Amino acid sequence: MKLRKIRFLAGAAVVSVFLASGCAAVSSGPMTYTDTLFDSVISVQIYDSRDQDILDGCQKLCQKYDVMFSRTNGESEVSMINSAQGNPVEVSPDTATLINKGLYYGKLSNAAFDITIGAVSSLWDFKSEDPAPPDTAAIAAALTHVDYKKVVVEGNTVTLQDPAAALDLGAVAKGYIADRLKDYLKGEGVHHALINLGGNVLAVGDKPAGSPFHIGIQKPFDESGIPLTSVRIDDKSIVTSGTYQRYFEKDGTLYHHILDPASGYPCNNGLASVSIITDSSLTADALSTTCFLLGPEKGLSLVNQLDNVEAVFVDIDNQITYSNNFQK
Repeated sequence: MKLRKIRFLAGAAVVSVFLASGCAAVSSGPMTYTDTLFDSVISVQIYDSRDQDILDGCQKLCQKYDVMFSRTNGESEVSMINSAQGNPVEVSPDTATLINKGLYYGKLSNAAFDITIGAVSSLWDFKSEDPAPPDTAAIAAALTHVDYKKVVVEGNTVTLQDPAAALDLGAVAKGYIADRLKDYLKGEGVHHALINLGGNVLAVGDKPAGSPFHIGIQKPFDESGIPLTSVRIDDKSIVTSGTYQRYFEKDGTLYHHILDPASGYPCNNGLASVSIITDSSLTADALSTTCFLLGPEKGLSLVNQLDNVEAVFVDIDNQITYSNNFQK
C-alpha cells in the first residue's frame, strides 16, 4: 500500500511574507507569535508595534479558544455539549455565537453544511499511522445522528435534542478566532498585522508602506510550494478548503477530510479547493466549506448572489474558475 499524508496550512500560503519563528520582536521584520494550535501551525505578525504584551495577549486568546472549541479535548465546551446525552449545557457567549453561526450556514446551504457532522467525523482518523476508511455500517449508523435542526440554542444554553448527536465546529472555529484576534489587535491600536491560523489568513489593514498582502493559493498536492495563483488582500480574509489539506490514500483511493453530511464520506464533486475572500474570516471559513460541499455550479451560484464575497474554485485538473466579482 502506498500511503501519502501531507498537511498544508489549509491551502492558503503566505508567499510574500516570511513567517519568523518564536515570540520575540524582530528588528528587521514584524513582531511574530507562532504556535501549534487548532491542529495547525499558526502565526500572528504585527508590523507597527513592538509591545510584547500585545503579542502575549494573542497567545492567551488562541490558547483559550483552542480549549473552548475543540471536539477532541474532553475539557472543552463542545465536548461538554457532546457528552451531555441531550441535557442542556450552559456555555460561554463565544461558543453559543459560534454554534448559531454554524446553524445559519446549515440553513443557507439546505444542510449541505452541517455542524452535527461530529458523529461521523469522529470515525475518521487522518492522524493514524495506518489510516483506513471507517466501517460502512458505522458510517450509516452515525449519519442517522447528523441533523443541525436538532440543535437548540437559547441564550447561552445549548441542547442536542438527539442525545447521540455530536458537534464539530472545525469548519467555522478558526475563522471566528481570527476575527476575535483582529478585534483585539485593533483595540490595542494595531493597524498593520497578518493573522494566519493554519491558512485562515486575515489581514489587519495593509502593509506599513501601504501595499496589500499577497497571498498564494496552493496548487493541489504540489510539494514545491509554488502557488497556483495569488490574491491581494487589504483588511480582508482569505480561507481555502481543499482535498489536499488532510488526506490519505488506501488501496488506490484518496480520502480527504471534507466530509459530505449526506453520505458520511469525503465529498467527491470534481473540486480540489475553494477559496473565499471577504471581510470576515468566519464568513470565509464557513463559505469555503459550504461552497465546496455544494459543488462547482451551486457553490459558485451562491457566491455570485452574495455582496462583498469573492471566490476562487480549483477543480481536480487545476483549472481555475473565479466568481463574477473577483478583483484580479
